[in-house]
Amino acid sequence: MKIAIPIESGRLHDDFGRCRQFALAEVDADKKLTLRTNIVSAPEGPSGLFPRWLRQEGVQVVIVGGIGPRALTILARCGIAVHAGTPGAPVEQVVAAYLNGELTITPACEPRDHCYPL
Repeated sequence: MKIAIPIESGRLHDDFGRCRQFALAEVDADKKLTLRTNIVSAPEGPSGLFPRWLRQEGVQVVIVGGIGPRALTILARCGIAVHAGTPGAPVEQVVAAYLNGELTITPACEPRDHCYPL
């Protein structure tokens, strides 16, 4: 399984649509083990590009610190599950929390607002 985490300085970014990098973590969910993590630059382009790009990368789950309703809708259409993480948390901690079932499904946010459910 592949998980995408929008990051800034190696920590969960608080705004999915404004991040410039993603950590792509390949995990074995059954063994609760991270196999590898790659840091990649976010693509430049029109609004709504990230969900489609993540689907092409084989991502099945995105962990966010904050996200708007439009991005949530596009991710759902792409078949990508979205979970809420703690903004500013290190990537390793975010992935471990997901693998241990500690993250919630992210609610939709109002435009220009962010969700911080944890």
